[in-house]
Amino acid sequence: MLNYRTEGPITAPPLLLGPSLGTSYALWDAVAPELSTAHRVVRWDLPGHGGSAADLIGAGATVGDLADLVLALADSLGIERFAYAGVSLGGAVGLHLAVHHPERLESLAVLCSSAHFNGEKPWRERAERVRREGMERLVESADARWFTAGFTVPRLVQDHREADPGAYAACCDALAAFDLRDRLADIAVRTLLVAGRQDPATPPAHLREIADAVPGAALVEIPGASHLAPAQCPEAVLTALRTHLDGGARRGMAVRREVLGDAHVDRAQARQTPFTARFQDFISRYAWGEIWTDPTLSRRERSMITLTALVAHGHFEELAMHVRAARRNGLTAEEIGAVLLQTAVYCGVPAANSAFATAQRVLAEEEAGPDGG
Repeated sequence: MLNYRTEGPITAPPLLLGPSLGTSYALWDAVAPELSTAHRVVRWDLPGHGGSAADLIGAGATVGDLADLVLALADSLGIERFAYAGVSLGGAVGLHLAVHHPERLESLAVLCSSAHFNGEKPWRERAERVRREGMERLVESADARWFTAGFTVPRLVQDHREADPGAYAACCDALAAFDLRDRLADIAVRTLLVAGRQDPATPPAHLREIADAVPGAALVEIPGASHLAPAQCPEAVLTALRTHLDGGARRGMAVRREVLGDAHVDRAQARQTPFTARFQDFISRYAWGEIWTDPTLSRRERSMITLTALVAHGHFEELAMHVRAARRNGLTAEEIGAVLLQTAVYCGVPAANSAFATAQRVLAEEEAGPDGG
């Protein structure tokens, strides 16, 4: 199994982060902790890099082989669908997943990567050199390939030095054989491309080529960034990823408005403060964006369950809000009464008595209309 590190709540939406060739999951050190406030972040190491065993792949490996290892890791963690972001070779893995396993992806972010890596020859030559000479000579040029002049991250350079030559060469084989240009139009998942404007390995034109071919894709170019943008410009990468990943919050906010009504949501948003902002985001992203959008139950059924739970715990202010929501979700006054009568049996008569009083007030207000008559 690939070596990995997890951060963030286990119940949060999962986000897998893929590394660049020659690095470990430390590439994401400046970004992953911030992303983990709203996601279950899983960072993984390439074979022979960081803590991953070298024998997970061999000579002649493909990006598809690496993608299979990532899916096996997700399966072992009980993760069915996930957002994915990857750098360079890690980005190529994301593209492969989007083309060949779209049912597993919620969204895709491809950073400093390409749908092809300038042909087979340079990668075959690099693989042969590494198998013959080891990593040291290649490490000498790491800063020039990865960062702009005068910038370095010693931990990542050390990762490069310690990578297993055979596994590194096998990853070079994978890059040599990779070319998905003729399949980019098939990608249907929401996609973000991030380019470093000073990236010599995968310049912005490579990311623009993907953005132009993938329907609806967005492209962000980061000034001052070279090939390892998450390490060199973490704030810019974090901003781009947060904007991209908040699809669940947007979807949740739309459902929240449909169920609770614009007036209620507008009041809640108006009362929002920096102290409560993360809680409001949690409600929109998780309760409304994940649970209420699950098609297993209808909204009518969810309303009935919610009414029962609120009565059971005595949350009668919330109950009034969800009686209105139940009406929007198609329940009649008689059906709401039947639900509350059921709660009298299983939650107790006093709780049901208070619930009937709350529901009667709300239904009377609805019948009277906004003008009271």
